[in-house]
Amino acid sequence: MLEFLIPNNIVCHAVEAMLFASIACAILGVIITQINISSIGFTMAHAAFAGAAVGLFLGMNGTFTAIVFALAVAVLLGPLSDKAKISTDTTLGVLFGMSMAVAIFFISYMQYLGQGFNASSLLFGDVISLYREEIYSLALISVVAILFVVLFYKEITAIIFNKKIAEASGIRVTPIYYGMLFIIALTVALALNIIGGLLLYVWLVTPAAIVYQFCYNVRTMFILAPLTAAAISVSGALTGLEYSLPVGPLTAVIFTGAFLLAVLLSPKRRVTNSKV
Repeated sequence: MLEFLIPNNIVCHAVEAMLFASIACAILGVIITQINISSIGFTMAHAAFAGAAVGLFLGMNGTFTAIVFALAVAVLLGPLSDKAKISTDTTLGVLFGMSMAVAIFFISYMQYLGQGFNASSLLFGDVISLYREEIYSLALISVVAILFVVLFYKEITAIIFNKKIAEASGIRVTPIYYGMLFIIALTVALALNIIGGLLLYVWLVTPAAIVYQFCYNVRTMFILAPLTAAAISVSGALTGLEYSLPVGPLTAVIFTGAFLLAVLLSPKRRVTNSKV
């Protein structure tokens, strides 16, 4: 898609993958952070990680099993919280622990069996060995995330403001909520091999946290978060490949530095200090 700008296929594929993954994650991250359920990010990421590990152990396609596991968590989240009468965060904590236990068990067992399994790509991502189909999938999920926000913007903003008030006003909160969970599940599963299970949380939360320092409404955040994430991700991919550095971890470090800089420069911080 970007071959006319980047003639090197490896670099082009890496940039495209990081670009589309960052756009989808950042858009969903605005919803996640504003509803205060950021723990969904690492729970979904590690569910996909566990699914990929199980798939590789069974000799199946890791991306397919990652999607299955992530979607299973999305389906279980609401009913499990309701039936067990516990908070969403507690449910996410339990599912996160279960996912990590499954992933570590199968990875350790494969190493014990001497299968020569290397989990580094699942943990930290790999932008070198990408198939064109993976990039198309990420592009598609980015479009789906954008359409989801555009089509249900009023409902999403109402839920962000107050979930109970949104329900009382007649908004069908549950379908919107589950739709968001399914898109998050697909996004983290498809981005797992590119970004890595340990780093996906950075892409889901940090872009929204950065632009929040300068934005005063959700609409602006939905615009600036993916633009910021795309700029940092593409810069990280180009820099990492140019200097033979690990792209995922390097980009995560850049995100962290950008967040710290945003906090220091935030007008909200200056307003708070002046009131004190």
